[in-house]
Amino acid sequence: MIRGVIFDLGSTLIRFNGDWPEMLQESSQGLTEVLEQEGFSLDSRSFIEVFTSEMTEGFRAREKDWIERTTSSLLRKVMSHFGYEQVSDETVDRALVRFYAVSEGRWEPMDGVYGVLDELRESGLRLGLISNAGDENNVQRLIDSARLRSYFDPILISAAEGIRKPNPRLFETVLEAWAMPAHQVVMIGDSLAADILGAQHTGLHQIWLTAQADTPSNRAHADVIVPEAIAEDITDVPAQVRRLAEMASGG
Repeated sequence: MIRGVIFDLGSTLIRFNGDWPEMLQESSQGLTEVLEQEGFSLDSRSFIEVFTSEMTEGFRAREKDWIERTTSSLLRKVMSHFGYEQVSDETVDRALVRFYAVSEGRWEPMDGVYGVLDELRESGLRLGLISNAGDENNVQRLIDSARLRSYFDPILISAAEGIRKPNPRLFETVLEAWAMPAHQVVMIGDSLAADILGAQHTGLHQIWLTAQADTPSNRAHADVIVPEAIAEDITDVPAQVRRLAEMASGG
């Protein structure tokens, strides 16, 4: 029996349309402009170089230990590097809103996602969401912009939880909220190392969504992490969930 489905967010329910390096440059420039408007004297080029480097190193580190490095903490570290030890929460918030505004305008729902979620929910399944991300407010805005909030309970974001997938604790939190055993829940996501491995460590069923899964990380793990099921498109998910349910019940 399958009673619950947990989804990843980015590249699973929503897709990014744009060029990441170009977007990061534009976003970092906007962040710097806000800080300068707040009265901080910064060399834009140097600041962006250090901030981009810190973001890259933070991402590498959190992929190894599954501990989230929030964008706000990285920004404060960079500001300290330039001699600004005290930066108000309000300034950081305003800077990050500007930083994420560029990327937020380039995410859009996957084709067919609402029909899939309606079908799963109407079949009696509980739906939850776990997202790895460095900024909680950014993800909350993406969820609302894509009109997805009403489908999911709970919604866990690594920036708020302090840990990242594949840490089993995130998946266990959903299981506890639903009072369900792991074998009655399916995890669906595009990342082998985060979504599929995390589900396997926790004892959940897994469906790897490959529509936007052609990434260096997935290619590196393809021979090591083998998902229980594969969906080439979000619209394939209900059929794969039914197939896993039949297998689980011995049908």
